[in-house]
Amino acid sequence: MSVKVTIQEVDGVSVVGLNGRIVLGEESGALREAVKSLIAAGKKKIVLNMSNVTYIDSAGLGILVAAFVSAKTQGVSIRLCALGHKFREVLQITRLLTIFEVFDTPAAAIESFLQSNASAAVAGKQ
Repeated sequence: MSVKVTIQEVDGVSVVGLNGRIVLGEESGALREAVKSLIAAGKKKIVLNMSNVTYIDSAGLGILVAAFVSAKTQGVSIRLCALGHKFREVLQITRLLTIFEVFDTPAAAIESFLQSNASAAVAGKQ
């Protein structure tokens, strides 16, 4: 089963809901294309909601890292949320938890963007 992707806008943040497996092949292509199209559309804040990801393999991890690097070079921030226990463990073992900002819920990830906007606005006024 390929990963299904849904995208919704919440407070200027693009929340990408992923449902299924992120593995080598066409399955991971949907995630890659979704992130690419959001970046092309000028979106700067992206949250990947992993709550319904049932499995991810090394190729899927590679897609996540490639999306993160591609986004960062274009001034786009990608954050992960709602990782399952096993997925969090895999990210910890591979030390990818040190790269990604990870939040427990989509709401917490969205809030982190809003807080960083507020901090930037305060810093700009000083």
